[in-house]
Amino acid sequence: MSRVTSTVGDFARRGFETPSAAARVWQEWASRRGAAPPVDLAAFEVAADRDHALDALTRIDDARPDLIDHMVAEPGWLDRVLRVVGASSILARFLARRPEELEALATAPQVRGEAWLPELRARMRRPDGTPDPDGLRRGYLAALTRIAALDLTHPAPEDIVDEVAAELTHLADAVLECALECARHETPGHEQVRLAILAMGKAGAGELNYVSDVDVIHVAEPAEGVNPDEAMRIGAQLAAALARICSAHTAEGTIWQVDAALRPEGKAGPLVRTLSSCGAYYRTWARNWEFQALLKARPAAGDRELGQAFCDLVAPLVWQAAERDGFLAEARAMRQRVISLIPAKEKGREIKLDVGGLRDTEFTTQLLQLVHGRGDDRLRVRGTFDALRALVDHGYIGRDDGRAMAEAYRIQRVLEHRVQLRRLRRTHLVPNDETGWSHLARSLGRSTDEVQAAWRSSVRSVERLQRRIFFSPLLDAVSAIPSEELRLSTTAAQDRLKALGFTDPRSALGHIQALTNGTSRAVEIQRQLMPVMLGWFAEGPNPDFGLLAFRQLSDALGATSWYLRALRDEGWMAQRLAHIASSSRYVVTLLMRAPEMVQMLASTDDLVPRPRDQLLRVMSGAIGRAADRDVAIASMRALRRSELCRIALADVLGTAEVETVGRALSDLAEATLEAGLQLARAEIQAPEVGVIGMGRWGGGELGYSSDGDAMFVIPDDVDASGIDAATRLVRSACDIVGRPGPDPAFVIDPDLRPEGKGGPLVRTVSSYLTYYERWVSTWEAQALLRGRPVAGELGLAQQVLDGVEPLRHPPGGLAASQRAEIRRLKSRMERERIPRNLDRARHLKLGPGGLADVEWTVQLLQLDHAAAHGELRTPATLAALDAACRVGVLTAEQGRTLREAWLHVSRLRNAVMLTRGRPSDALPVDYRELAAVAGLLGYPPTEHSRLVDDTRRVMRLASRVVDEVFWGGGR
Repeated sequence: MSRVTSTVGDFARRGFETPSAAARVWQEWASRRGAAPPVDLAAFEVAADRDHALDALTRIDDARPDLIDHMVAEPGWLDRVLRVVGASSILARFLARRPEELEALATAPQVRGEAWLPELRARMRRPDGTPDPDGLRRGYLAALTRIAALDLTHPAPEDIVDEVAAELTHLADAVLECALECARHETPGHEQVRLAILAMGKAGAGELNYVSDVDVIHVAEPAEGVNPDEAMRIGAQLAAALARICSAHTAEGTIWQVDAALRPEGKAGPLVRTLSSCGAYYRTWARNWEFQALLKARPAAGDRELGQAFCDLVAPLVWQAAERDGFLAEARAMRQRVISLIPAKEKGREIKLDVGGLRDTEFTTQLLQLVHGRGDDRLRVRGTFDALRALVDHGYIGRDDGRAMAEAYRIQRVLEHRVQLRRLRRTHLVPNDETGWSHLARSLGRSTDEVQAAWRSSVRSVERLQRRIFFSPLLDAVSAIPSEELRLSTTAAQDRLKALGFTDPRSALGHIQALTNGTSRAVEIQRQLMPVMLGWFAEGPNPDFGLLAFRQLSDALGATSWYLRALRDEGWMAQRLAHIASSSRYVVTLLMRAPEMVQMLASTDDLVPRPRDQLLRVMSGAIGRAADRDVAIASMRALRRSELCRIALADVLGTAEVETVGRALSDLAEATLEAGLQLARAEIQAPEVGVIGMGRWGGGELGYSSDGDAMFVIPDDVDASGIDAATRLVRSACDIVGRPGPDPAFVIDPDLRPEGKGGPLVRTVSSYLTYYERWVSTWEAQALLRGRPVAGELGLAQQVLDGVEPLRHPPGGLAASQRAEIRRLKSRMERERIPRNLDRARHLKLGPGGLADVEWTVQLLQLDHAAAHGELRTPATLAALDAACRVGVLTAEQGRTLREAWLHVSRLRNAVMLTRGRPSDALPVDYRELAAVAGLLGYPPTEHSRLVDDTRRVMRLASRVVDEVFWGGGR
């Protein structure tokens, strides 16, 4: 119960901002009544500003004490009144001045919609039937009071913010219609013109704020037989009078500004135009942003038939706007300009314009509508709430993203409503003081911390989503497709496919229909992706294979929730997949076996190859968790496949250089064999085994088609049974990693061991050293140059390499007979291994200036000079080349020439494997294969012949150096 003598402490505890002043008001109220005020102080807890609510209630009581008593008897009524007068000082003053309007709050307000118009018309009629603008203003504020009560009393205002915005819009339409009637009353000759008022912006969208300029465009046509110029003059008078009536301030208050700046030519253009004049302007002069604004145009008042004719006139232009030159770039630039113009003192407080604010959601939604709505009528809606729902329902935005964006938008709209209600001012700033935040939080029935956290969270959410969706490459790509190509007949579609470069348009169309027929969400997303993907497939050398591969991947993954969502939302993922599908059979084969690896395309960070130790930890963990040997083998090989896919994807997409690829493939080979030995050892008790990698593996320069040349070594103290066990262990490990199967095998080739295929698979350290001391041939010493410990017991492998150091790097260099033997062997290899029907210049490995030429030249220099120059003691070709230049056994020019050739041919050899899906050492002859290889190497689509020219050039120049150093040079 209330008391006459409530203390200052009572008001302080109840959350009054100025407890002493509130106590005085309370005491004065009691004095005037001669008794305690009828309202309990606890009732004021629902009011945002309790001081203003108390002041308003005392003034209402002075005017109509009977109303206060009735309200106290009806707690719901009092609650609604306190919420309204505590949230809005302007509505509080209005109700104190017009307490009879409180009776409308005796019952819970209901949605009125189009019923506002007859009510406002009745309120603005004078007794003589003429319209009274002040009556309209009173009616408007009374209606606003009821809408505010509906809003403020809801337990979850975010849930009904769209309903509140719609009510405010219906009220605005009614105001415009009534204001036009007032304007006609004071404008002679108004019957000579038909005037339509088109709502734009939030008013056009049906999502108006409490306080916002109401954006309009006026379209006029002369009545029958009326001079057009005279009609336009009268129409302009009507439009001006309407704006004045809505914006004027009188004793009854004001309504809002009518803003016609969105009309053709803006403020510089005539206030009203005919329909034909509007058509001429929009077809000829309108800028891109004007079509974005027209997306929300709708008839709001006046001649509705004329207003609809305007909308019908501009609609085709609106839905073609996204393909205009620079449309997306201009829209994005305009958004950035708006952000840049926010005053520094308002940054971080702007609900509407700041980064992550309302405008980001609205711009993002509008751009998606304008780009995709050209081919999908279902997106042609005006409001942001409706557009977000349509974009989510039809797959253009993911459900989670759409839900997050809608929730953030609702939170921000509610905050905007509350800060505007406070003084009925056009503001979009959250408070910058504790009191303001306290009032705002109370109006929402929450704590200040909760509201501030929700505000900050909404900004972060919108900023993240806007950055991904607003700047999506998919959006750019779709906007570049002409509208007429988004929907094609079967014949037109085949013609389009043929024009894009598909060699079998009928089959391609079958794949497209299989992907896009149906009503599921996956099909909806496929329909969005398909026009863009076709263009991206066409940029590759084999669009038919690209589309087929995409269909197969989609069949495998289409029901997986992340796949299509990621293609739509994740940056360049869809474009990357299209490029890979039409360019690389090797990667497509890997993806077919593990479609989930498509996820790696979402981020360049996911394409960074993993080092040996990390790979081995992952493989060892998978082996340890496996239920049995077969599962362990499958897990290990699947992990190898995944990493192989990662490396190849990085290669195809140009994020990994050939040296990185070689090192990554070598690391993967080492981890794979190490895991194979671990698996084999689980079943076979055997001595420690060290593995010496040879050839390209030893050099850390493996290619996709390389076998793993290796030798296996065991300790000296192993007896015959131990040797047998070690042999079985090695064979088991080689079988595990190299057995043919669905996952790529890693074939271990031990033929470089002493005695080749006829020699034992494993030897002790001493056995190796004895063999090399007694029977080593020159080619075996040359092969040892590239030896490197790669797996198993690395120390054992190093003991062998240390023991043969004089052979690898002979102190006196090569004897003349050894040099001659090396040259004879190389010459014989070229004769025997280059196919007779192949142009030698096209053989990338054994042809003049090819890989073997460069590598054998480097190895010859190492055999001759590494004993004297320690820098040359490296198994890696490029490292040895660089060292040879530093120590002066090659000139800088010779080194550059050999390096360029080795890198170019290595890239080319890898690209051939990636393109064809099978190894080849020959430069392709088929132009399509050649174009695919050239594309992977970065050549423009029509310049594959340049690849041939460049390859011949670098190999020819390298061959000259080889002639000088390998064939013609001595020591």
